[in-house]
Amino acid sequence: MMAPAILAIDQGTTRTKALVFDAEARCLAQAASEVPLTYPQPGWVEQNPYDLLESVIANARAALQTAGEVSLLACGLANQGETVVVWHRRSGQPLYNAISWQDRRTDLLCEQLRREGAERLIRERTGLPLDPYFSATKIRWILDNVPGARELAARGELLAGTTDAWLMWCLLGEHRTDETTASRTMLYNPRLRDWDEEILALLEIPRSILPEIQPSCSLFGTISAEHFGHPLPLTASLVDQQAALFGQACYAPNDVKVTYGTGAFILLNAGQTLPTSRHGLLPTVAWSRGEEIVYALDGGIYVAGAAIQWLRDIGLVHSPEETLELALSVPDSGGVFFVPALAGLAAPYWDSYARGTIIGLTRGTTRAHLVRATLEGIAFSTRDVLQAMVQDTGRPIRSLKVDGGASANSFLMQALADITGVEVHIAAVQETTALGAAFLAGIGAGLWHDERETARLWREAKVYRPRGNGSIEALYRRWFNAVERARGWAAIA
Repeated sequence: MMAPAILAIDQGTTRTKALVFDAEARCLAQAASEVPLTYPQPGWVEQNPYDLLESVIANARAALQTAGEVSLLACGLANQGETVVVWHRRSGQPLYNAISWQDRRTDLLCEQLRREGAERLIRERTGLPLDPYFSATKIRWILDNVPGARELAARGELLAGTTDAWLMWCLLGEHRTDETTASRTMLYNPRLRDWDEEILALLEIPRSILPEIQPSCSLFGTISAEHFGHPLPLTASLVDQQAALFGQACYAPNDVKVTYGTGAFILLNAGQTLPTSRHGLLPTVAWSRGEEIVYALDGGIYVAGAAIQWLRDIGLVHSPEETLELALSVPDSGGVFFVPALAGLAAPYWDSYARGTIIGLTRGTTRAHLVRATLEGIAFSTRDVLQAMVQDTGRPIRSLKVDGGASANSFLMQALADITGVEVHIAAVQETTALGAAFLAGIGAGLWHDERETARLWREAKVYRPRGNGSIEALYRRWFNAVERARGWAAIA
């Protein structure tokens, strides 16, 4: 008898991964490939929607072939979140490139809407700040700027959505999304669990172009056999960071996970009551199943691993692995602070005009000091978000579950423990986004009954404990000074 298995697809910003997990959450096979990004203008970030689709199909086929003889029960899909695609209803042809979550082209539109007083209504209805990060203004930009788009939409000939909706249309023939992804659009009303009609009218986005919203753990449809080799039900779909929260078994209120990728994404399980934030965090849906819905507080940082990539791109290091040796070669950063606001500042500041800032340079500053300041800047940025979470919930954070590429950097992980003052637990399965999609799909397919069963499958690789450095608080105050100097820089005439 063939062993039961789940296929998980993690369609991320720069890579698409497909993994096959068995009933013990062991990875039987995996395949991955890079997905290119293009930068047509400063602040613009795009992807070819067909690159996303083809990478999903190719990696799923490769992983399934490697897995061999298994009884495949279902598929789970994790998506980028706020990235947007608009396409023709009949032909499926994209009207324009996918506009990435990183894209800032709608800064001026957001400023205009803010001057018109729209921000208060948007925050009240969606829980989100008015910012180009979210999907709504990207959809509006395509409708306003692609010739004929408005007319096509009015005639019912266009469909729009985040990348999950695009992939489901291509793979399932269904125009659907889930509640976690909808909650990232700036169009979803979590109290209604539906698109908000007044926000749609305000932003001039026709409801008819948007997908149907379903619980994260539900049957979205069946992937056609032509794509993966045989038909496969899609029983879970959610945003990648929410998938990682589920994959990290953060099932209790106040559990926190940090994923270090291009950015850093910190989510706190807020339980089954819709949270509010007065400190720059985003209330969001963590996952949903039937009528049950779990919420989270989200604090995203635009640049984390991307700061390390930048060090490589400018020739300061040859590889990310080299940063560990360099950071350990000096006792401290020599008074240097690096605020990695290379794409502005997200939570808890929400300053799109902030810019990356290196301050404290002297003639004695070396390459090692700059590298160490970069890694410490990532840890300080993480503490900013965790501190906002404590202020919003009134409850201390005891530990963090960490995953993502940078979690392999022992200097950064120890710095994170020291700077935040909490234990840092590294997951044994680093592909926690895929694991979370698999867990939820497996629950949807009946492989596991509920979270109590998947929680027992979570395993730890390593733990870092704070070392009680007495100078941390003084350094953190200086970090605030550095952040203040970075803020608003691009707005200075």
